Amino acid sequence: MNADLSIMHLILQASFVVQLVMLILLLASVSSWALIIRKNRQLSRADAGAQRFEDTFWSGGNLNDIYAGSESPDADAGGLERVFRAGFREFNRMRRQDAQPQSIIEGSQRAMRVALNREMDQMESWVPYLATVGSTSPYIGLFGTVWGIMNAFLALGAMQQATLATVAPGIAEALIATALGLFAAIPAVIAYNRFSSHADRLTGRYEMFMEEFTSILQRHLQGRGNAPS
Repeated sequence: MNADLSIMHLILQASFVVQLVMLILLLASVSSWALIIRKNRQLSRADAGAQRFEDTFWSGGNLNDIYAGSESPDADAGGLERVFRAGFREFNRMRRQDAQPQSIIEGSQRAMRVALNREMDQMESWVPYLATVGSTSPYIGLFGTVWGIMNAFLALGAMQQATLATVAPGIAEALIATALGLFAAIPAVIAYNRFSSHADRLTGRYEMFMEEFTSILQRHLQGRGNAPS
């Protein structure tokens, strides 16, 4: 408890510049953790949605039935399901126009690619912010530390008799800025690497489904089946 009170006392007694640096780092840390929690939930839902849709898709149902189910108002569509829906909607639209089979497949692929890019944008949104916090926070904290130590030594030079007790508080309050910088940076860097890897895995999973679904559509056009197998 005494340690907490002494740290709080040092923060309150710090110069305005050091306090401003601490406030910036505190806001960066809070915003990073809010983003980490939100992004973790988003990617977890995307994983669960992809698994749920793949289980339904590969269960052997008719493509039209699967599409109708995905269009239901009660359907909890995930990213992979939206990619499927975009591709199959374009497939049906172009087939009704009696387009050439190759044109139908290419149109479906383009629609799925657009949907995939939209999903990727959502998955990767705000993730670079974590990289920014992780890369800049230590330097912001270091600036606060340098400024605080500089003020401590300037005050020390004005004293006729300097002791460790007189200079220690100024240096200690300056070092708190470095500690806050690391406190904000480390979780942000870990989360950035984790979310980037997670988004890459999801993107690869979506792209693999698109390739498999394209093959199914080609067989569908050739009249060799109308259901995934």
